[in-house]
Amino acid sequence: MKAKQSKIPRALCTGSRMVCSDNTGARIVQVVSVDLYHGVRRRQPKLGLGDMGTVSVKKGTPDMRRKLEKAVVIRQKKEIKRINGLRLSFEDNAMVITNERGEPKGTEIKGAVAREVAERFPKIGSMATIIV
Repeated sequence: MKAKQSKIPRALCTGSRMVCSDNTGARIVQVVSVDLYHGVRRRQPKLGLGDMGTVSVKKGTPDMRRKLEKAVVIRQKKEIKRINGLRLSFEDNAMVITNERGEPKGTEIKGAVAREVAERFPKIGSMATIIV
């Protein structure tokens, strides 16, 4: 996993519900915990673009529901600032279900994927149809 290049605000709290934009069978996922988060006492753990966390599947196929899975944030509404001064924001918050190493479980990703995520997780970048 590569380090992040842009200044990415962590805008998605624990407990946030998001769209799962792959074809694993999950539709809506809820953030349970944030991986590799070292915070301050009583501070709510948060996710940003390209962060991995543990999610619970809330809506989807019966075999996927109520399971804990690892997932990576591929889109967020809160704008990010890139090194070249460009500001970027998406229409929705979305995640992709992965394994422990960051390799996606599905075979296709619906919608755009941020370039920061594609650089950090090459397998997600190769599956994406649009990289913004």
